[in-house]
Amino acid sequence: MKKILVNVLKYLFFLALGLVLLWLSFRNIDLKVLWADIQSANYMWMGLAVIFAIISHIFRALRWNLLINSMGYRTRTSTTFSAVMVGYLANTAVPRMGELMRCGVLSRKEKISFNALFGSVISERLFDLIVLAFLLLMVVVFQWTLLGDFVLDMTMPFIQSVSRNVLTLSVFGLSVLALIVLLWWLRKRYHNHLEELPGYPKIKELITGLLDGIKTIKRMRQKWLFLFYTVMIWVFYILMTWAPFYMLHETAHLGLRAGITLLAIGSLGIVAPVPGGIGAYHFIGKAVLVELFMINPIGAGSFVAITHAGQTLLNVTLGGLAYLWMFFIDHKKPSNDTAGNSAKQNP
Repeated sequence: MKKILVNVLKYLFFLALGLVLLWLSFRNIDLKVLWADIQSANYMWMGLAVIFAIISHIFRALRWNLLINSMGYRTRTSTTFSAVMVGYLANTAVPRMGELMRCGVLSRKEKISFNALFGSVISERLFDLIVLAFLLLMVVVFQWTLLGDFVLDMTMPFIQSVSRNVLTLSVFGLSVLALIVLLWWLRKRYHNHLEELPGYPKIKELITGLLDGIKTIKRMRQKWLFLFYTVMIWVFYILMTWAPFYMLHETAHLGLRAGITLLAIGSLGIVAPVPGGIGAYHFIGKAVLVELFMINPIGAGSFVAITHAGQTLLNVTLGGLAYLWMFFIDHKKPSNDTAGNSAKQNP
């Protein structure tokens, strides 16, 4: 009961944080003028952005299939894509729930180990994090004249906080390292006794499954295809950020470079632990458009409001339909349902 209460309070805190950021984003804007600007938008371009988003999700499903197949499991692209969309639907409501949800529904549908699936998602997300970090670095390096002051203003409070707490952070880091070494020594020294503890086999199975999933990229045969799918995911991410510029006259002059910049910096708002990125995406996206590209606040506010609403509507609609498809329409036999077990093939 206490854990549920803590989770609820945590959720309400981040929801409140998102609403505060949303208010900060639009507090100085005349909402009647904003609504008129939103109504004047050419939504054909937002529709094109939605198509680009769907294509990127298809490539994500194809890439995930490579990781799943490398573990010896079989799956269908239609089922994997549906699981991906159910995950996006879950993230809209509860931050970080999507990864667990998409693994859960695919595990249930195709009889695949949940632990292995979750490990593969961790591996996939780490790879995407590297790509995002690289994209951010390139944006800053090649546009330092434009971004220099903006980046310094955003990072200086963090740098000053770190410099004031060097000793505390050092002690914390050394404590974590010492704890890891201690746990490793205890496991090695009392290995036989640990196996007798209740729950140890399940914990060992969980860790083994996660590690099995995380190692999928290393032993995957089609590494170049994995890289191709990754590139295509991010290409269509860029296109779905760039296309909506043309729906508003205030942003129609912005080019592909602005799209890449907005994607790289705006992604920080999407990954923030607030439900569906609400508030965080609006705050960061509007700041980028106003401070870097000199878009007036009305145009910037309209852009972030429309694009966030469009992506949210896509995730809710397609995610809901995907769930209905997986469990109420598609009655095909699970791909790994062999003799009642989650049978594996040799990868």
